Amino acid sequence: MSESNRALFLDRDGILNELVHYDDSGEWEAPRTPDDVVMIEGVTEPLRRFADAGWLLFIVTNQPSYAKGKTTMSDLVQAHDAIVGYLTADGVPIENSYQCFHHPDAVVAELRVICECRKPNPQSLRDAEKEFSLDLAASWMVGDQDSDLGAGKAAGCRVALIEHPHSKHKRGAIEPDVVVSDLGELAGRLLA
Repeated sequence: MSESNRALFLDRDGILNELVHYDDSGEWEAPRTPDDVVMIEGVTEPLRRFADAGWLLFIVTNQPSYAKGKTTMSDLVQAHDAIVGYLTADGVPIENSYQCFHHPDAVVAELRVICECRKPNPQSLRDAEKEFSLDLAASWMVGDQDSDLGAGKAAGCRVALIEHPHSKHKRGAIEPDVVVSDLGELAGRLLA
């Protein structure tokens, strides 16, 4: 592999799949079970365009629902596998997924830590850089909230904001390099 692989780092919830409203929390959250997974319409075509243009695709996601006692680890893993399975079945090659299950306020004791893998920490992007010989300066992090943009900037990537309506309250402090409505618009901008 050359030293100049470009990566598209993708936050998951609100970028690839829809957020889910749960009555018990009153919030829009990541899907807690595979049955709760609903893919965002039209995500695969632009991702295939990135892959065809030589970009390596990664998912970087904070998944604290088990740590917070909201679901089982098995359901959480199966939900992620369903998302990746949907993408790969439709011709989108995901090189790797980086999931952080920790949370500083976790009710599950072993996951109640301040970790390096939880965005906005850039550890997952730096791990991918080493493992896949990435050029982070030529790579992009795509997300719908400040933690995503912060991780991308801290790793030296450019950052794209997709303005998902249900995560609006989790952004605004970090200036993105580009703001787009969806992955299709991002592909149009970056692959033009």
